[in-house]
Amino acid sequence: MHGEHAAQLRGICRRYCHPDGTVMVDALRGVDLDIPRGQYLAIMGASGSGKSTLMNILGCLDRPTAGQYLLDGEDVAKLSDEQLSLARGRRIGFVFQAFNLIPELSVLENVEVPLFYQGLDRAARRARAREKIEIVGLTSRMTHKPSELSGGQQQRAAIARALVSDPSIIMADEPTGNLDSATGEAILGVLDRLHAQGLTIVLVTHDDRIAERSQRVIRLSDGVVVSDLAGGRAPSARQHILSAPASGEGGG
Repeated sequence: MHGEHAAQLRGICRRYCHPDGTVMVDALRGVDLDIPRGQYLAIMGASGSGKSTLMNILGCLDRPTAGQYLLDGEDVAKLSDEQLSLARGRRIGFVFQAFNLIPELSVLENVEVPLFYQGLDRAARRARAREKIEIVGLTSRMTHKPSELSGGQQQRAAIARALVSDPSIIMADEPTGNLDSATGEAILGVLDRLHAQGLTIVLVTHDDRIAERSQRVIRLSDGVVVSDLAGGRAPSARQHILSAPASGEGGG
């Protein structure tokens, strides 16, 4: 039954090649991963470990070279580019380190943007956007432009935008990377509350303290999963470590 998983990866490989066809890098080498619905998962790894590539594949921003990816039980490989774009818009909410807000638009207009592609009328878009802005505690800043907001307020606006499509998964890529520690703590608190409401959250971070807030921490090295551990919020202390030979072979 696929219903209990937000995402399932089987043997996912991603190879990048030079224009002449020679292999430049094998960014992912046979990743297997099940993400149960409602889980808070942290992805860690050094620069070049494959975590950004994994995030891009989970977020339907990139397609794997080999392997199978089921998003909400649907095989992503069977989707056309247009269908993939629609699935991404409806099922995945993105939160980036750099906020990625449109400078000319107000908070309310920024949060509405993903709904333009879903054919909702203006009143429905506005109502949905207001609801999500209230959730992140930004109601009093709804008419402000990004330049009139603090970094923390901009990230709250970005989280509201990620929520506006009622996605299956929130993908947060170093969401506190541009924030001071107190502001970052407040943003992580927003993610904690969203998770408590049942949202699936996948967080990429290099910070162990941030990862510990999750239920589960996976670490990548050279394109394979080398450990899969219970995080600080796991329902049980049971931990499972995958063997990782020093040569980098195997694992998965």
